[in-house]
Amino acid sequence: MNKRLLWRKIVNKVMLSLTGLCTLVAVSALFFILGYLLYYGGRSLDWNFFTQLPKPPGETGGGMANAIVGSAEIVAMAALIGLPVGFLAGVYLAEFEDRTGFAASVRYVADLLNGIPSIVIGLLAWGLLVAPMKGFSALSGSIALAVMLIPVVSRQTEQFLREVPNSLREGALALGASKWKMIATVVVPAGSKGILTGMILGVARIAGEAAPLLFTAFNNQFWGQGITQPTASLPVMIYTHAISPFEDWHRQAWAAGLVLILMVLFSNIAARLVLARGVSVPRA
Repeated sequence: MNKRLLWRKIVNKVMLSLTGLCTLVAVSALFFILGYLLYYGGRSLDWNFFTQLPKPPGETGGGMANAIVGSAEIVAMAALIGLPVGFLAGVYLAEFEDRTGFAASVRYVADLLNGIPSIVIGLLAWGLLVAPMKGFSALSGSIALAVMLIPVVSRQTEQFLREVPNSLREGALALGASKWKMIATVVVPAGSKGILTGMILGVARIAGEAAPLLFTAFNNQFWGQGITQPTASLPVMIYTHAISPFEDWHRQAWAAGLVLILMVLFSNIAARLVLARGVSVPRA
């Protein structure tokens, strides 16, 4: 018995040490990336980076003001397209289960779409939008990002709506509310904080995608001329500047990478704060 107890203690300590080591490695990788970006990107950030356009190749200075505005424009349009569609799809999956298997098929397609490489979505958007329109545009880039956003939002919405207790639904229906009124006034508000969290994380994810924008919005060294014209974005500018032979462009790529990672980091913090304020309790 003592040998068995001793063996259990040894196994417990070994596994605890192993899991702690793996956790340390995972956290260290994150802090290494952040530290690397802070070291190289922090010393490259200045006021000109946020206010000036890129300089021609070979000239020092300039900034990425057009890419910052272009990224905000593309992501905002993608959110306007993808968030409502993903939200309504999630409501259907959570509240309108059927016996035909259609909801299960939609759920499977959403999971499959969520796993498709972003470059494939960019290629698809190029074939369906850019080629027929005979030109790159911010609009096609937004649609490509919206396609990536929809499955994330739909699955997050479904998950948090399913966590709303059935007693709330039954109480609303018992008071004479229709199903749609019950969903709109009881179920959605009860899971709203979790749904909002999923939306924030989904938008943060697409904000850093470069591959779809290479096929759709492409790039522009000047201010954007409209949503039907090529538009600069931070992820694409990071890619083009990082592979260039100019040292000053490398410096600006580090600065752009830091700005982009800070945007994603703040989005994740905002999502955590929203979620920490309380979500619906699990079903009984």
